[in-house]
Amino acid sequence: MAEETERNADVASMSFERALAELEKIVEGLEQGNVALEESINQYERGERLRDHCQKLLGAAEAKVEKIRIGQDGKPAGVEPLDPD
Repeated sequence: MAEETERNADVASMSFERALAELEKIVEGLEQGNVALEESINQYERGERLRDHCQKLLGAAEAKVEKIRIGQDGKPAGVEPLDPD
């Protein structure tokens, strides 16, 4: 159980690419159906955490893109910080 908690705690520090790669691996394994029921449930739950983490990172990236300012000539005129604090 401690190992499971340790593996899940690392999700928050993963890059988008790493989390997505692991999520894809989990999905592939579950689709093949070669995993015992209990392990399938554990993998599914980890997959949910990975998916949530990826969505969070994508949301932050989208918010940054939306902060690009466009000048009167229609060209990028700089960026504004995501969080001005």
